[in-house]
Amino acid sequence: MDYFFIEEDRASGYTGDVNATHKWLLPGISDCPGCKATWGGGSKAYPSVDLTPVAALADFEEPRAEPFEEYERLRELVLPLLPPGALLEPGVGFGPLVGRAQGRFGPLVSPVPWWLLAQREALEKLQAEGLRGLKGCATQLRFRQRNAPELFELELLPVGRAHPDCLPSNRKPPCPRCGRHGLTRPDDKDLLLDASTLPGHLDLFRLEDFSTAIVCTERFVEACERLGLDGVTFHRLVSA
Repeated sequence: MDYFFIEEDRASGYTGDVNATHKWLLPGISDCPGCKATWGGGSKAYPSVDLTPVAALADFEEPRAEPFEEYERLRELVLPLLPPGALLEPGVGFGPLVGRAQGRFGPLVSPVPWWLLAQREALEKLQAEGLRGLKGCATQLRFRQRNAPELFELELLPVGRAHPDCLPSNRKPPCPRCGRHGLTRPDDKDLLLDASTLPGHLDLFRLEDFSTAIVCTERFVEACERLGLDGVTFHRLVSA
């Protein structure tokens, strides 16, 4: 099975712009007791997760960094609500994308490298192809135009990892407390996938260790080409 990296097609001529954030988010960590880092990832998101059952909902509405103990307390509150296969890290988003959008959008939309959106018709066509793991979640985007598209965010589970051969040889192991590995993702042309970690049940996912990378199978690419769904480009990745 061949795999591909997905990114916005800047030459497509579409003018769509999205300025939004997820409705809720897990705070970042301030001064981790393991690695001393203050950080929050933010590229992982679970738009299908509804946090309204959580009593302390206000604790998930403002982006900020918290001490590790408070981060762990809040993390425990959302764990029971996650879909199977979800992983948590500081800064994870939940719920729909909320914000503004304008312009002309293609069938597929990647306003930032770690989000993939689809217009309703495109999503329905892809699901009808029998592609695995396509969960579309409604957005709450406000448009300043008539005939605004109905955009859905695709929920991307983190699975699969980069092969060690494309990573620095002097890299340190992830922090045992917060999980931070502090590595910069290799350039697209240098990104090598670890074949032993790739899923056999998903045609679309994000990498676990570099969650800004959206990856799809050859089946997904062929379906998009056959259906004429544009707005993004596909770059073949090597796995070993």
